[in-house]
Amino acid sequence: MLFSRLGLTLPKQLTYDGWARAGLQIARIADSSAWCLGDWLVYGEEKYRDRGRYRHAVVEAGLDYQTLRNYAWVARRFALDRRREQLSFQHHAEVAALPDDEQDRWLDEAEANRWSRNQLRTSIRRSRAGTWDSRSPQEVELPRLTAPQSQVQWWRAAADEHGVDFEKWILLALDQAAQTTLGSPGPGM
Repeated sequence: MLFSRLGLTLPKQLTYDGWARAGLQIARIADSSAWCLGDWLVYGEEKYRDRGRYRHAVVEAGLDYQTLRNYAWVARRFALDRRREQLSFQHHAEVAALPDDEQDRWLDEAEANRWSRNQLRTSIRRSRAGTWDSRSPQEVELPRLTAPQSQVQWWRAAADEHGVDFEKWILLALDQAAQTTLGSPGPGM
């Protein structure tokens, strides 16, 4: 196998087991890269800030400054012995602003329930709203949409006309579209 900045060249005669092992190694490298960059930055800040070399090295890394700052901030919040191998860097980033004991509690829950990062985020939000329980969240967060302001105003007017909250109206509209396409209500409805 040959790895470069632009991709991966695999041998033509690679076995399935070899291919699967390569995928596992790549996934581990990708998952650890944010931690490694964060640790690298923290070290550089402590050791080389006064010499100006730190800023030069950050520029040389070629990554977005804010992204690197986030990596370093999360790495600082979690010493190596507090990091959870079964959870992603993003899981840790979700709880990094919390006090250490709350971080540990939420990471324990995420590990025990095998939550995705989004499920962890949803559980934290529900907890703040007073509606959290220890079961795995049954709702998922949908991606944010970007739409022209005039269209959003039109949709809001339709929701107002029906006397329902805008987000609830969106869900109703999606349900109607799915029922028109699929013919029957979805699971759990």
